[in-house]
Amino acid sequence: MGRGGGALRARRRAGRRLILLDPFLEFGFLRRALIGCLALSVAAPPLGVFLVLRRMSLTADVLAHGILPGVALAFLIAGLSVPALAAGGLVAGLVVAVGAGALSRATGGREDASFAALYLVALALGVALVSWGGGAVELNRILFGSALGVDDAALLLMAGTATLTLAVLAFAWRPLVLECFDPGYGRSVGAHGALWHLGFMALLVLNLLAAFQALGTLMAVGLMMLPAIAARHWARQVGGMVYAAVAIAATASVAGLLLSYHADMPTGPAVVLSAGLAWAGSVLAGPVDGLLPRLLRRRHLTG
Repeated sequence: MGRGGGALRARRRAGRRLILLDPFLEFGFLRRALIGCLALSVAAPPLGVFLVLRRMSLTADVLAHGILPGVALAFLIAGLSVPALAAGGLVAGLVVAVGAGALSRATGGREDASFAALYLVALALGVALVSWGGGAVELNRILFGSALGVDDAALLLMAGTATLTLAVLAFAWRPLVLECFDPGYGRSVGAHGALWHLGFMALLVLNLLAAFQALGTLMAVGLMMLPAIAARHWARQVGGMVYAAVAIAATASVAGLLLSYHADMPTGPAVVLSAGLAWAGSVLAGPVDGLLPRLLRRRHLTG
């Protein structure tokens, strides 16, 4: 009787797990979205960790807005063609990334001010182009993403971007870490920090482009930055932060896609909300400078 009851409880638990995963088992478009988001979760958060360490956390948001005019123009010319959208967004993103640095050097102004001006103009121009040539549905899809938009071409772009990003990071890990902590020493030993910086910015643009099919241009940055910001509460070493960021992003991807399906909401906001919940939990309970551990340590020291 005891063994029979235990087997029944096990079957019920298995049934609940299957019900939770039913959308992925039943719908091919959700499986493609899941694979794509997991590929992005491996590649984008490590870049976010380097942005956090370099105090450039808002740069990804600027570039996400910066690619919008190129995506919108490509949409007007070729429709929802993944190669065209990727090419247009890549050109626009690189123009913003390189243009901000060139403007700051030419005028003597701050680079962050040039970034702010360019991304505001780019955002307004992109929204105007999509609204003019498309409609509310197309604008909503480009800005906030759709799991239905992850076709085979988009999935190939995500997988290829993840592969390229990991390969470049494996090769450039030490120069990027050096640029984060001691750029002066890097310049003194001829580490070519400017070239590594430009390559890093190109990787950022490419990952944001790969993400926009599922998450939208405005939400793509969330999967890159929120797990990276949360990861600092789970590790002190750069490698540990990267592992934590990838794990948080992957968990948020699964939870967000399920939330998107069951709550009938756009994919991008659902994934970003899930990542935001993970960030809030990390701030509250993370072992590295989390609020609760710090409070407990204070009570222990004063007790």
